[in-house]
Amino acid sequence: MNCLHRIVVGAAVVACALQHSGQPSAADWPQWMGPRLDGISQEGGWSTDWPQDGLRQVWTTELGIGFSSVSVVDGRLYTMGHDDGMETVWCLNEKTGKELWSHQYPAELNPNLYEGGPGATPTVHGDSVYTLSIDGRLLCLHRVTGAVLWQRNLQEDLDVEMHEWGFNGSPCILGDHLLFEAGRLAAYNKTTGELIWRSEEHRAGYGSVRAFRHHGRTLLASLDNDGLRISRASNGSLVALQEWRSPFGTNSTTPVVVDDMVYISSGYNVGCGLFQLTADGSADPQLQQVYTSKRMRNHFNNSILYEGYLYGMDGNSNLGRVVTLTCMNFRTGEVSWKKRGLGCGSLMIADGKLIILSEEGQLVVANASPDGYQELARTNFLSGRCWTVPLLLNGHVIGRNADGHVVRAELPSAQ
Repeated sequence: MNCLHRIVVGAAVVACALQHSGQPSAADWPQWMGPRLDGISQEGGWSTDWPQDGLRQVWTTELGIGFSSVSVVDGRLYTMGHDDGMETVWCLNEKTGKELWSHQYPAELNPNLYEGGPGATPTVHGDSVYTLSIDGRLLCLHRVTGAVLWQRNLQEDLDVEMHEWGFNGSPCILGDHLLFEAGRLAAYNKTTGELIWRSEEHRAGYGSVRAFRHHGRTLLASLDNDGLRISRASNGSLVALQEWRSPFGTNSTTPVVVDDMVYISSGYNVGCGLFQLTADGSADPQLQQVYTSKRMRNHFNNSILYEGYLYGMDGNSNLGRVVTLTCMNFRTGEVSWKKRGLGCGSLMIADGKLIILSEEGQLVVANASPDGYQELARTNFLSGRCWTVPLLLNGHVIGRNADGHVVRAELPSAQ
């Protein structure tokens, strides 16, 4: 899953890039993992010299149970939550937190060993916002008015049942296609909602699909509970499969793709692996193992690749006290350092710094460097269970907890 659960844009990568009236502006974060799908923001101009009594909270609000992170486009914030049998897609004013519109419908909570609720993050593209409920309701809404443009049901379209942890992969756009991993790979027409193709059925995963170019062809990388799957973007047919099974069926992260290298990671004692696609351009590529390691076991939040190193949480949510923030060399699997004390939290990167939300709600900033863990700032930010990735955007940090308490706090400006 995104939340129980990155593509680095190298020379050979087709980013599932999103546009709204042209390219997203620097002030936008239009989808899970951001405009480049890598979890990295270039935003600077903020300081790590934080007040001793904490960051100033600009607004807080309650949006319902869930783990959906936020997307922000043109000053509008989109996310999802569950309350009393109803799931809601929210559109808020980013600066004030006031509701601009909401769309509500009946949905399961699915509190399976955790709070439950929606886990996919809204994807904003053009005048539309695409959302996926935990029980498979796919919606295309007008991003300004909230009007329903079209909707589908993945359980019916794909002939799949709701899997154990629900539907949690965030929508990914490639050209005219809206792509999902949902027990089958599926492509919908983003404008009409028509189902274009669906793959053969497999054991569902909970991450998102990533597209990339390889020897002139567009391929898809996805991690399900059978393994790392490389598929044709044209029809979803299988190209290569690397078996990668979790003992509890919880493969929840999204592959990281750089050129012909594909990195995956799972929790429990499965660990991570880097695989190289080998082909001469005429035959289908094969996946060749570069390394595997049990020193980076991402339970549900992705590691982020930055300047050749992966930064992520190694360990499981049920053993939060021994989870370690880990820095690993992407190419070799060698670990540079580990840091305990943040639980099974999450992170993004901004201005060369790790923006970490610990499992218990502390907001932490540290240098994104393989030279060692160097903490720059720390403050209490949220309470309760915090598994959802925070967002640093427009000089503020936005975060939520499992119960749907959302906070937007102001960062001091750099002098």
